[in-house]
Amino acid sequence: MTASTEIAIVGAGPAGIAAALAASQAGARVVLIDAMPRAGGRVWANGSGGLSSIDALAATGITHRAGTRVVAATHRELLLEDANDAATLRFERLILATGAREIQLPFPGWTLPGVVAAGGLQLMVKSGLRLDGRRVVVAGSGPLLLAAAASARQAGAQVLCVAEQAPRSRLARFALRLARYPDRALQALQLRMALAHTPYRAGWRVVEARRGDAGAWHVVLVDRAERLHRFDVDLLAVGYSLTPELQLASLLGCRLRDDPAAVETDVFGASSVPGVYAAGEAAGVGGWRKAWVEGRIAGLAAAGRLDDARALFPRAAKERAYAALLHEAFAPRRDESPLCSADTLVCRCEDVPYAALAACGSWREARLQQRCGMGHCQGRLCATALSILQGWPLPQDSRVPIVPARASTLTHLA
Repeated sequence: MTASTEIAIVGAGPAGIAAALAASQAGARVVLIDAMPRAGGRVWANGSGGLSSIDALAATGITHRAGTRVVAATHRELLLEDANDAATLRFERLILATGAREIQLPFPGWTLPGVVAAGGLQLMVKSGLRLDGRRVVVAGSGPLLLAAAASARQAGAQVLCVAEQAPRSRLARFALRLARYPDRALQALQLRMALAHTPYRAGWRVVEARRGDAGAWHVVLVDRAERLHRFDVDLLAVGYSLTPELQLASLLGCRLRDDPAAVETDVFGASSVPGVYAAGEAAGVGGWRKAWVEGRIAGLAAAGRLDDARALFPRAAKERAYAALLHEAFAPRRDESPLCSADTLVCRCEDVPYAALAACGSWREARLQQRCGMGHCQGRLCATALSILQGWPLPQDSRVPIVPARASTLTHLA
């Protein structure tokens, strides 16, 4: 089946919803595509926020294709797959609002049951998970740690410690500059008050997680003075900020930035590929407010309403400045990250240990010699980890299919 539209938008988080509403209100025909079963993305999962905006989608002429993944793309066509079938969607303009994923860095024990992503813990709590009486440590870097810890506390957990690997001096600079953003400063204060009796440690990083007898296990953290701290836990939540999902942008040939990772765009959100725009985390991680205003700008620009888009430039500039503060304070650094032992798995899909990569000088060599990144996730986790731990540039060579797909879907490529 083949359909067509004026503007296709991939991703129904804050950026995608904002772009869809803006373009539709400007008179454009819009198809909004997202792999999740309902709009909102991870940040507004299960109706946890943005309800009025999500509900507004139903009152428009926007076609929302939920539960649908993009398998392949050209500059004018998308190959889509849902639970039942595959289809081709032709478009005139495309907006990438593909969001971001958590960075996971390997350390001894990171693959144990009971070690979860910090954002993943939040999603599970939003979905109804109860943690009554369970002992939890939250570690890594970024504002998401406090949010995850607060969610765990609300779900009944005993949060033993929040361990932020950024040093206290950098956190202090970030806090001072947060005065320009009183709403976020208030939010941070509220989260900290909700965790008033939970130790918050700066400059601490994970050493290992280890399972003992009878299912009991513990996590070891180290502070900047090299002192070790052991916690007996039931759950360890770790996260090291976010990185954009750029596979589709790479496949389309969009020019990408490396530090911070993002699609390179102009002030209207237009990428280096004519007719292709990027908004939200795809254009640089910075939170839902940045995503929302960039989504509106991209939607208006794609619909030809450039003057209306320009009116939003000051707000977008402020949000991008906040994104730069986040990156400066919380971007993972090699000298602050967990340390891998020789047998620590770096690529979970292909069981590649850290020692096997010692002779590799690049991501390409790691793939060719050790099959690192050749498994189900196609390097989404290990490529980002190795860019931090080894200093290797992120790969920019996405191939079809960009996600696992049914053989019947792939026949459409012919």
